Amino acid sequence: MANINDYKIIAQKSFKYFELLSKELWISTFPKEKDCERLWFYLFILEYITNKKDFNEQLKMITDTDFNKIVFDKNLVDFWVDAVNIDDDDNLIELFNFKYRENFKETKQHISDIILSTKFINSIVTWNTNELDDKLKDYAKDIIEKLNWKEIWKLKLYIVSNENFEIEENVDLKRLEEMYGMEIIQVWLNEISEFISLRPEVINADLIVDKDAIMTYSESSISSSKSYIVRLPLSEVIRITCNNESLRKEYNIEDISKLSSVDLDFSVLFDNVRWFITKSKFNNNIVNTLENEANRFFMYNNWLTLTVNTIDVDEVNAGKKYKIHLEWLQVLNWGQTLRTIHHYNKKDSNNILNNLSNAQISLRIFKVSSNQELNNKIAEYTNSQNTISNIDLKSLRSEQLQLEQYLWENRILYTRKSWDTWDNNKEYDYKISMERFWQILFSLSWKPDKATNQKKSIFDKYYDDIFWSWNLVIEDSIKYIKRYFEIQKKYTDLWFTTTEQKIFYILYLDKNLRKSLEELINDFEKHLWEYKKWEDISHARKLIQKDFKIFVDEKYSINS
Repeated sequence: MANINDYKIIAQKSFKYFELLSKELWISTFPKEKDCERLWFYLFILEYITNKKDFNEQLKMITDTDFNKIVFDKNLVDFWVDAVNIDDDDNLIELFNFKYRENFKETKQHISDIILSTKFINSIVTWNTNELDDKLKDYAKDIIEKLNWKEIWKLKLYIVSNENFEIEENVDLKRLEEMYGMEIIQVWLNEISEFISLRPEVINADLIVDKDAIMTYSESSISSSKSYIVRLPLSEVIRITCNNESLRKEYNIEDISKLSSVDLDFSVLFDNVRWFITKSKFNNNIVNTLENEANRFFMYNNWLTLTVNTIDVDEVNAGKKYKIHLEWLQVLNWGQTLRTIHHYNKKDSNNILNNLSNAQISLRIFKVSSNQELNNKIAEYTNSQNTISNIDLKSLRSEQLQLEQYLWENRILYTRKSWDTWDNNKEYDYKISMERFWQILFSLSWKPDKATNQKKSIFDKYYDDIFWSWNLVIEDSIKYIKRYFEIQKKYTDLWFTTTEQKIFYILYLDKNLRKSLEELINDFEKHLWEYKKWEDISHARKLIQKDFKIFVDEKYSINS
């Protein structure tokens, strides 16, 4: 259970978010400290849940009245929906209701807080947006349009708070889910605190397995380094990944009922590609298999992949068994599955005896020692067979780790993964995501028109071209990032409407022309208005058209 220190750490990180964003938005007057914590707690959580790492993307989602008044001096009525995310890739509509407590108290939120959020949902269901205005009305119209498409869209309502107790499932909660066809997901202090440790703890564990339950693998016949494939019951998976160090060492455990109260140690998921994402509730298919077909779990699920720095295997019991000692254990796939299994274990003290001990899996154990690149490749290739995005997989590449370290040393927070942890004691000048940085490079390499609408392709078919053909000099990364934020500020100073696509174009022009930023922006805005002005085309549509890129190149005599 989370405590007052977890509450304080989250408050510190939320305030750190404000300090970073204030530099990006050039906020000179700070609200009171608790408002800073509360409002930027929103962004902190949105990054965690939606996987959108850039401030601009997060800010677009915020509909909260206080946030928009304090930050943008806009009067919006939020109808108790503080943020909206529409994910076109996953056909997912996510609504957020935030409750930030200014003092640590072990109190429960009331069901009425959730019911208030349904006022916005009801306007969508009834197709009546008359009472809504501004951003919330635009979101409602977009959602209504999507819900009326042939494609199936999922609706989720997140109830998020920095307090310690969630609302217990009851008839009213289930009725709300059924009435609106939505999933209500609660995110509380205890869960949040599990994901914000600055550094993983060292996780060691011991196993004992039958001789016929283990296979060995070596890269070559002369290699002394071996990897192993082991058949293991889920009760043992629970034990070696739990937060009880003594039980992780108790390989000859006889009373497995002691495992019924343990929790998952989240340090084992530090290298996992998607451990930080809570897109849905616990996997019901896994729970159903454990309840009804535990003996077939082995057939229905992929193997679990571990990496360790040290693995020692000794024959015991007259050569009939092997004792395995693991050091620096990390789980590279199975993040959501592991959480589901641990959650299922704690739900009923009988589950460890009746079901988890009867379900088995294949466990792959790779010794990687200090070879971080090998560790990252194993994680990338292991997860590439699952529904993991190319962006998440590329975050494991060695060049990304090097870039992260280099920028970190130069006061730039480079977020490779959602909710990347950082040192609270370090001062940063900028925060930029891996995606945004590679959009910058994509724009500089003659493709500003494709930087936003082909975001996924950058990390798929264009990734190697950009990195290897572009011959990125790591020192130049700082120059590009600083220029990006300079252009953003200049746009604001000149009172033009700013979009990411516009900034990418100015980066492209800035690289090819010897003009001041003010000249470039003024000229570019004029050309944007001129282009096909006789047609009813929005500026946003113009910016992603190939013909507009050709038009711009001709205006500036750029040979691309």
